[in-house]
This record gives sequence, C-alpha cells and structure tokens, in this order.
Amino acid sequence: MSHEAAYGLWGLVIINSLVFILFAFSFFKPRTSRDWRSFGAFAAFVVALFTEMYGFPLTIYLLSGWLTRRYPGLDLFSHETGHLWHTLLGFKGDPHFDPLHILSMVFIAGGFWLLSSAWRVLYEAQRGHALALTGPYARLRHPQYTAFVLIMTGFLLQWPTLPTLVMFPILVVMYVRLAKREEQDIRNEYGDIYEQYRRKTPAFIPRMRTRAHGTRQDTGWR
Repeated sequence: MSHEAAYGLWGLVIINSLVFILFAFSFFKPRTSRDWRSFGAFAAFVVALFTEMYGFPLTIYLLSGWLTRRYPGLDLFSHETGHLWHTLLGFKGDPHFDPLHILSMVFIAGGFWLLSSAWRVLYEAQRGHALALTGPYARLRHPQYTAFVLIMTGFLLQWPTLPTLVMFPILVVMYVRLAKREEQDIRNEYGDIYEQYRRKTPAFIPRMRTRAHGTRQDTGWR
C-alpha cells in the first residue's frame, strides 16, 4: 500500500473520531463539569489516535530511521506498518488477525459494554436520588473510569503512537483524581452509608475471588 493510499485520509479521521466519541457519549452522557473533563480527555485521546492512523503518521516519521535500520525493506508508510506491535513482535500475515489485535478488540468491546452497563445503573440511581450500588457498581466504585481505561488500552494494543502513549498515564492519573474528588462529595452527602460501601468495594479493579468466610474490607485504590 502506498503512502498516499495509507495516510492523508482526513475524512476517515473525522468519521472514525466522531463514531467512537459519539458512541461513548451515548453511554457516558456527561452532565457535570467533572464528567465533561473526563469525557473531553478521552475524546482528545481518540482524535490523536485516528489522526495518526489515517491522517499524518507522526510516530512512523519519528521512528523511521530506527525502523529502516532494524527492518530493511519495510514499507514504512503502509497501513500495516502502523500496527507497530505486529512489526516489533515479528508477527506475520494480516495484522488485523494477530493475537494483540484480537485482544485489543476484546478490551474495546468490554470497555464499551461496561460503560453502557454502568450508565444504566447510575441513571436509575440518580432518578431515585440514591447511591448506585448494583450491576457494575456492586464490583467497582468507578466502573465508567475503568471502562475508559479499558478502551484506551485496547487502542494502544491495536495502534500504538507516541502521543497516545504519553497521554495514557496522564489520563489515568486524571481519572484517579477525579474519582477521589467525586468520592469526597458523595461521602459528604451519604456519610456512613457510602463509607461502608467504599470499604468493601474496590475502586477500579474488581476482586477475582471472594473469601469463603466473609467479605474482606478494602480501603485501597485498586
């Protein structure tokens, strides 16, 4: 595939960015300024990703010297080369069917499923002026932030770029801080009820096992 055919497709940049952003928006439905900050950061990540995927391959340009020396004869500006893990790990054949690409789709689909499931529970809880304690919230205190991280991880497994690799840890830290601020507000409103829930429910990573003799208290930020 030629450079002209692989990149400079700004229409695809716009279409793909809008599809994923609007899809996430339909599930997340930001309302507060904090919601908009978290969603805006995710949207920026998506735009940066698709800009390199179909628009301008900044990462390939920056790594072109090293890639040329390491992989002589490699068509740097083909679409397939943009799947850098496929090249770096020595996979053969169509990169869309290598193990990491398949795993990336699992992460992305799982993230959107979690985002959708969490929103339905949160919406019903807000309508009843109650805490969201069922569905994903029975396993995680912040399933929507976990969902965003899962989706971004899936994209990085599929199409890693230097900008998104830099953005990823920054966004994770931002989500943790937003979650802590939200919890302070909820604690002020619900007091001991929320504190009991917080102690037994992990923040971001669900427990894989439940102890046979009772439930372990969890006061950490997993």
